[in-house]
Amino acid sequence: MSVPTRIVLATHNAHKVEELRRILGDRLAGIELVGYDGPEPVEDGDTFEANALIKARAAAAHTGLPAIADDSGISVDALGGAPGIHSARYAGNRDDTENLELLLTNLAALGPDADRSAHFTCAAAFVDGDVERVELGIWPGTVLEAAAGGGGFGYDPIFQPNGVEVSAAELTADEKNAISHRALAFGQLIGVIRGL
Repeated sequence: MSVPTRIVLATHNAHKVEELRRILGDRLAGIELVGYDGPEPVEDGDTFEANALIKARAAAAHTGLPAIADDSGISVDALGGAPGIHSARYAGNRDDTENLELLLTNLAALGPDADRSAHFTCAAAFVDGDVERVELGIWPGTVLEAAAGGGGFGYDPIFQPNGVEVSAAELTADEKNAISHRALAFGQLIGVIRGL
C-alpha cells in the first residue's frame, strides 16, 4: 500500500473540515484533502472508534478515495461519562448552544460541589481498501460554570483543558491544534498514513 495522493475528509461539519485542514495540512503536504458531500451514514456504533470507522468506510465507499473520519465528544465524570458518543445530539438535535446549555443544566442539578472533571475524546479513523486504522486522543480538563470565549465550536466555551487558564474557546486555533484531542489522535494517524 502506497501513500495516497488524495484523501476525503468524511464530515459535513464545516468547522471540523477547517480544523482538520489546519491540523493535517502541513504534515500531509503533497496529499490533497478533499471535502465530502455524500450521504451521511447512520452512526450506530457504541464507541467513538466504531462511529469513526462507520463514517470513514461510508466516505471511502461513496468516493472511491481513502477516507479520514473522526468521532469525538465530551465525557463528564459526574454525569457517568455523558454525553460521550451522544455529544453532537445531546439536546436532541445538532445545536451547539442547546447541547452546551443542557450539559451545564444537568451538571448544576448535581449541586455546587459536583465533580466537574471531564475529557474530550477523539477517535480518528483511516480507511483505504482493506487498510483500517483508528487512533485515539484524550484531552482532560474541567467543565466551567459558564461559557467563555468565542472561538472553537461545540463544547469548547465550557471546557477548560488541564494546565491552561482559559476555556478551549479562548485559545487561538494554533494553540488548540497543538494540544487538543483531535491533534493527538490525528497526529498519530498521520504516522500511519505516511508509513503506508
